[in-house]
Amino acid sequence: MTHQAQGGRRFARTLKAAWSAALAVALTGAVGLAVATPAQAASVDTNKWYVLENHQSGKALEVANFSTAAGGELQQYTRNDGAWQQWRFISVGSGYYVIENRHSGKVIDLWENKTADGTPFKQWDRNDRYNQQFKLVDSNNGEHVRLINRANNGAVTVTDRSKADFASITVLSNKNQYNQQWKLIPVSTSGNTGGSNSGDTGNTGGNNSGDTGKADGQFAAWPKAASSKKVSSTIKVPKSGLDGKMVRYYGISDGSQDESQPAMFELEDGATIKNVIIGEGAGDGIHCKGTCTIENVWWENVGEDAATQKGKISGQVMTINGGGARSADDKVFQHNGPGKMVIKNVQIEDFGKVFRSCGNCSTQYARSVEIDNIMVTAPGKSLVGINSNLGDKATIRNVTIVGDSKRKIAICEEYKGVTKGEPKKVASGPSSACNYSDKDITYRD
Repeated sequence: MTHQAQGGRRFARTLKAAWSAALAVALTGAVGLAVATPAQAASVDTNKWYVLENHQSGKALEVANFSTAAGGELQQYTRNDGAWQQWRFISVGSGYYVIENRHSGKVIDLWENKTADGTPFKQWDRNDRYNQQFKLVDSNNGEHVRLINRANNGAVTVTDRSKADFASITVLSNKNQYNQQWKLIPVSTSGNTGGSNSGDTGNTGGNNSGDTGKADGQFAAWPKAASSKKVSSTIKVPKSGLDGKMVRYYGISDGSQDESQPAMFELEDGATIKNVIIGEGAGDGIHCKGTCTIENVWWENVGEDAATQKGKISGQVMTINGGGARSADDKVFQHNGPGKMVIKNVQIEDFGKVFRSCGNCSTQYARSVEIDNIMVTAPGKSLVGINSNLGDKATIRNVTIVGDSKRKIAICEEYKGVTKGEPKKVASGPSSACNYSDKDITYRD
């Protein structure tokens, strides 16, 4: 599929947006959110990254699903300052810019160079065609600008004036409507290539050390908390879900690694928890009672486990997307129930095992795990442990391992799962049960 020709030139396909591309290039220090006066068209700084906040909805322009792929969708979502919500303006001359996403490294593109109202904007590899060029026009309110596409003079617009998360981003004739107006909010200082600190505005602390574990800007910097909340008993999360808005929850336990600690959160079958920081005294982290989604959740110090699948429903899927976990003496993610666990776009530091299928649960199942685009930083023992005798399967892709020069971290270990006693390790390495190859693993100092 190619763009249609314009002015004798052909336009390449558009770009897709995703997880945080230019977000954290092997950082060694904290990167704070620079709260500043919103930029005007005449004063946009090409050395800065911006969150683009819509005037109508107050939500931020982002690449959907943390995508890094060409053709990734754009949408609006509650502001969290993740790299997928950060953009910079690159001058191409004559007052026009291409707009690059920090997470994916791709730019905003009017899809297939169509000119009709309602055509989506997506992300695509930069080619500087007119459908990737925008001029910034002040909106006469002293705060917002419109982004006018050079190919058809239409404006970047939140579809149907929506104020909801996930609303799509399309082109519409320039009418200076509120859903076409964007506030440009700087999120890093000039020349800084560091990462986002989600929720930095008004934060009351937060752990921002250890940022050296960023691989080529693919992962967000560890966030600071917007505020902190002590927890005395397990928080039940219904199907309607919980958006923590980067609040730190802490103190349900004494911070030990003891077994049988209470969970900080218990997710009902079908629930989603997102934008949460789990601090000291994390207990047994998150319990998932069936199908659930854990999105952009950060464990500053894992207690017993970070999250455990405890459902009993065949076909259930537990998805961990984004975020990170530190200091897990044993397991990070534990799979006790049936079904599948998906772990993607996650960074983990100082751990025992990233994933373990329960080796000695009283009721056993055939389980599967899919790992894609994770970064782990040594010390660590293993990425995956499965019970091949029970039919477990693991698929492992796009793993970056930092600080393991002697290759001590095992990639995939097979066990003989039992219902009593202790499981026995029977194999390690690629196999019919452990689906990966050397090309799926990248090592960095």
